Amino acid sequence: MSVQQPSRKAFISVVEMAEEVSLSKSRFFALMKSGVFPRPTRHESCKRPVFNLELQQKCLEIRATGIGLSGQPVIFNRMRTNGKPRKQRQPQPAAHDQPIHDDHSELVEAMKSLGLTATNEAVGQALTEMYPAGVPGDHGEVIRRVFLHLRAKK
Repeated sequence: MSVQQPSRKAFISVVEMAEEVSLSKSRFFALMKSGVFPRPTRHESCKRPVFNLELQQKCLEIRATGIGLSGQPVIFNRMRTNGKPRKQRQPQPAAHDQPIHDDHSELVEAMKSLGLTATNEAVGQALTEMYPAGVPGDHGEVIRRVFLHLRAKK
């Protein structure tokens, strides 16, 4: 593993130190809190937490050796060496993207139980008009909307 060369600045911020040791800001803060990395000092002139050259060198040494400030071993996740970003997960198709089929017997029966006589073709046409991108997964809502749509056409 290659750790960046130490900064030539006399003082650097906590965020800059996290970048120097190739860690995210939140991970660096967590490791500081657990005692793996030394805590920064507060400079009188700006009252901000800063790392002086000595603390910078210690942080770089901890990152390179994997031995924390109190001597405990620290395992850092491996960094990507190929420079390619991680593969993002492809979003799964939503439940409402189900294609409209020719057999609508369940919906025809649902319409019948609600007191509306409808044919398979009429239900198919209503579905095509109302859901051109596909039928949503909420069957109760589909039945309600198809019922209202067909009743309004009569």
